[in-house]
Amino acid sequence: MRRTILQLILVVPIAGCVSHSHVQVPDKSYSPPVARPAYPRGTGPVVCVDEAHFNFHTLDGRFWAFGELARRDGFVVRASTHAFDDAVLDQCDVLVISNAQPSDAEWDTYPYPTPPAFTRTEVSVVHRWVEEGGRLLLIADHMPLAGAASELAAAFDVKFNDGFAVPTVENAPDLEVPSPQAVTFRTADGTLRAHAIVRGRSAEESIASVRSFVGQAFQTPSSAEPILVLPDHFVSLMPEKAWEFSAETKRVSVGGWLQGAVMKVGSGRAAFFGEAAMFSAQRVGSNVVGMNAPGAEENHKLVLNVLRWLSGALEEG
Repeated sequence: MRRTILQLILVVPIAGCVSHSHVQVPDKSYSPPVARPAYPRGTGPVVCVDEAHFNFHTLDGRFWAFGELARRDGFVVRASTHAFDDAVLDQCDVLVISNAQPSDAEWDTYPYPTPPAFTRTEVSVVHRWVEEGGRLLLIADHMPLAGAASELAAAFDVKFNDGFAVPTVENAPDLEVPSPQAVTFRTADGTLRAHAIVRGRSAEESIASVRSFVGQAFQTPSSAEPILVLPDHFVSLMPEKAWEFSAETKRVSVGGWLQGAVMKVGSGRAAFFGEAAMFSAQRVGSNVVGMNAPGAEENHKLVLNVLRWLSGALEEG
């Protein structure tokens, strides 16, 4: 079984998941339909995308498609380039943090455990802002990105796991297995849970499946509402350095843990996701990863519906 897990991990970079050893660029040709925007163009809530914490995803970079999709839905999208404080957050209706990092060092040089990307003051400020009505979308991928954001998640009683959530497959053939690390969450099997975000505002906006590309697993308090639930055969590989795996690498069973969840916090709302590529559209050499990938045709609906739920344009019912 351990050999099988290692085989699965070795093909991860080939399929284009987040890896510092492969160049990932935005796919600017990707433009999915937005049939009924939530707001007239340029009049919606202000979405601030964090770029102050060595973020792997930025609006001019790998999160280009995310920003363009939000703008086409009427949101005002801006980069947030300063450490979090009251003045910075007062300019935002929705704060999006995707793959924040503690520094611009290579991932395999980080100490273990992974240092936090945010100061304790920033964590406190963000939590208070959400309680008082702010809206937060926190996305943190596999190690070391989950570890970098774990203190901010913990402020909401969400436990990020600083590992790699991967499937275990008995009798896996060899390294030619196509994209075995990707997982498709489906309403049909209950891994994509019933929620306003999944139902949308109409049948055209409803989601039957979402594809994810290697991330982390996390746990939430009972007050949270699950969106993406990992299948029973998933484990988290937890090396002491990112991408350095061996037969002795620690593993934790994470079947039933989450890769997506939302909650109401005081007067505000928060959404947590353990994989970032699914919110992007990227090219990695001749491959694609994200909303533009085969099997991810409905991922753009998830992006829109999450933002709409956070902003209040999509309510339960």
